[in-house]
Amino acid sequence: MNPAPEVIAVVGATATGKSDLALDLAEALGGEIVNADAMQLYRGMDIGTNKVPVTERRGVAHHLLDVLEVTDEATLADFQGRAEAAIVDIRSRGGLPVLAGGSGLYVRAALDHLDIPPTDPTVRSRLEAEAEAEGGGDRLRERLRSADPAAAQAIEPNNIRRIIRALEVVEITGRPFSATAPTKRYRRPSLVLGLHDDRADLDARIERRTRRMWADGLLDEVAALDARGLRRGRTASRAIGYAQALAELDGEIGREEAIAQTTQATRRYARRQESWLRPDHRVEWLAAADPRLVEAATALARRPTEWTP
Repeated sequence: MNPAPEVIAVVGATATGKSDLALDLAEALGGEIVNADAMQLYRGMDIGTNKVPVTERRGVAHHLLDVLEVTDEATLADFQGRAEAAIVDIRSRGGLPVLAGGSGLYVRAALDHLDIPPTDPTVRSRLEAEAEAEGGGDRLRERLRSADPAAAQAIEPNNIRRIIRALEVVEITGRPFSATAPTKRYRRPSLVLGLHDDRADLDARIERRTRRMWADGLLDEVAALDARGLRRGRTASRAIGYAQALAELDGEIGREEAIAQTTQATRRYARRQESWLRPDHRVEWLAAADPRLVEAATALARRPTEWTP
């Protein structure tokens, strides 16, 4: 008989209710939450990342929240090591790890066999300087098309950070970046639950949530983080909502424009999340609006997996 899941991940587009379902599953199954959202790794980035407040965590233990300073760079390799340690720790105490978060590659790094290629800050800085000097990255995109057509096809044209990463790997290793793509093979018996929602409803929810972020004090949060070095952070300063709030603080845009830009960027991010997850046949999709969502998810979590070593 196939084994029961040893780890569960709740994935899906932003604003589909992943955190709530993860908490429901953790309560029902004796689990603990492992954060897999890159931006929630940062201390103080709470309102703009929709981090679940301590008072709303229902007594469920959470891992990998608030482990980085905003001046630190979040890397996939660092997260992979932290996530594996958290999963092993939870299981050693008889608990069920429940991953929650919107960073698809981070979830894959935690669950799948994934050999992460090395980084070189010097190479990365040079490529970033080239992209900034040309005001976009057209030449870098063309260079990637020549060096690694498969990677150029897979990476969105406006995802300059990913293009730079691909070129960095090609230069350091001499191998195509596409050759380092994760294999869809779990390291241990796993279940991935994906939440989907009507696009119009999701878009409306994203706008409401963005306005609530500003109403809840995002600008004050960003001002405090700015004093702690937010602008020096390669990753944190570019987070959706935080970049727009910084622009508002600088007087470059007004409140409504900051909210509009954040809403639009979040909607685009939600589309990217969906595009990343859809090709993975292992994801068990559930309707976010289903009134019996928790019941359906719990039933799947108790079902044997189809995992093979």
